[in-house]
Amino acid sequence: MEFFIQGLIVCFGLIVSIGAQNAFLLKQGILKQHVFAVALICFLGDVFLMTVGVLGLGELISRLPVVSLLLAILGAVFLFTYGSRSFLNIFKADGALTQSSENITSLKRILMVTFAVTFLNPHVYIDTVAILGAIGGKLAFSEKIAFLFGALSCSFIWFFGIGYGAGFFAPYLAKRRTWQILDFITGVIMFVIAASLVMYAWRLIMQL
Repeated sequence: MEFFIQGLIVCFGLIVSIGAQNAFLLKQGILKQHVFAVALICFLGDVFLMTVGVLGLGELISRLPVVSLLLAILGAVFLFTYGSRSFLNIFKADGALTQSSENITSLKRILMVTFAVTFLNPHVYIDTVAILGAIGGKLAFSEKIAFLFGALSCSFIWFFGIGYGAGFFAPYLAKRRTWQILDFITGVIMFVIAASLVMYAWRLIMQL
């Protein structure tokens, strides 16, 4: 249960942000257009990438201390930068999600956009393969499975939750204050995860 919760928390910190993928899913949820298809693609993308990161590349990385050290440092830098951006977003006045008049209605086009914001975004590979892989890769196999299920549970709840909950919470999601709170939580979690990677990198340095 400990590693399940760890995976849940780490994934939450990585997945909650005003990124292209989340903004697109929120918009489709507000418009009630093919929400299930969009949320499913987002989730299945995480299933594939997180599994590769935690059970595949993550395990390989965990056996190469120098590579683990490099990824831990790069991950920490990225997370500190990402967290700082979240804190800076709190003070921006134009961060609310608004409904555009140029709405996408074709299922085919919606699916194409969903694939684009899911797999053409370099951050998704850093989040799922590099960062989750670096954190989960150093765990025992049974711990990795629990960690992975925790991360995937968060992904499933998040994508389908905001997809179907967006319509109900549309008045709140259109307010900047809601995103300020989310940005603050995201920034704190990013800093905490980055600090853990720094400590992990320091332990690797001491072992080299």
